[in-house]
Amino acid sequence: MTTLANAIRNAASRLPGDEARLEAELLLAHALDRPRSWFYAHAGDLLEPRDATSFEDLLRRRERGEPVAQITGHRGFWSLDLAVTADTLIPRPETELLVELALDRLPRGEPRRVLDLGTGTGAIALAIASERPLADVTAVDASEAALAVARDNAVEAGLPLRLVPGDWFSAVAGERFDLIATNPPYIAESDPHLQQGDLRFEPRSALASGPDGLDAIRVIARDAAAHLHHGGWLLVEHGHDQGPAVRTLLAAAGLASVATERDLEQRDRVTLGRQP
Repeated sequence: MTTLANAIRNAASRLPGDEARLEAELLLAHALDRPRSWFYAHAGDLLEPRDATSFEDLLRRRERGEPVAQITGHRGFWSLDLAVTADTLIPRPETELLVELALDRLPRGEPRRVLDLGTGTGAIALAIASERPLADVTAVDASEAALAVARDNAVEAGLPLRLVPGDWFSAVAGERFDLIATNPPYIAESDPHLQQGDLRFEPRSALASGPDGLDAIRVIARDAAAHLHHGGWLLVEHGHDQGPAVRTLLAAAGLASVATERDLEQRDRVTLGRQP
C-alpha cells in the first residue's frame, strides 16, 4: 500500500496539463468520498486496496479524456458546489466575471428582475440569487435535461429559481427584466477545438453556434431591447476574439454604453450594453 500523498503524486504524473495535481486530488477525494481539505491532515495515511482500485478506475477515465467534472459529477463555481452531467456545459472560472459584472449592476437590498439565458447547470442564475436574495431570477434553457440539473442545483443550494423551458426569449414572451445575463454558445462550428479536451464530452448545442460562432448572440442582441426595462442591462460572455463583433451587434440593436470587459488573462470576455 502507498500513502495518500504518494498516490496523488503518482497520479499527477500520469495526467497532462497545469492542473494535473488538482485533478488527481479531486479524483482521489471523490474515490474516498472526502473533501480535498481532508488530505492536508491525512497525507501520510495509507490508501486501502479497495480505494486504490476505485481511484485507478477514475484515473483511467480521465486519461481517456473524460472531464473531471463529469467523472465526479460536480464542479465548484462562485460559492456553490454544482451538479454537472453530460447534458450541461461545465461551469468555468472565467464565467465568474459575468457574475461579478451583473452584481455590480444589481443594488443590494433592492428587488430586481434577472434573466439567465441558456442556464445549463444554473451556475450564473444561482450565483446571482445567492448574492442578491431580493432578486427575482428566471433561468431559461432549451434543454429539458439541463433544466433538470439546474432544478436539482437550486434545491441543493436552497435558492429560489424560476426555471422555464424554451429557446432564448421565446420562453419569456412579453416579459421585461432589469438585467439579462447569458453565456451562450459562441464557438464556430468548424473550430478544431471542438474535437479537443473537455469540449469533446460537452453538449455541442451549448458550445457551437453557426459558421462564425455568433448566431445565438445575434438573436439575443436583436431581441434583448424588447425584454429590458429602461436602463436595464444585457451582459454577454463570448470568445476572446469576438469583442468587436459583439459590440457592433449590441450597438446596432440600440443599446447604449456598450463596452467589453476583459478577464484575468486580459482577454475580451464579456460585452455589455444598456437599454436607453
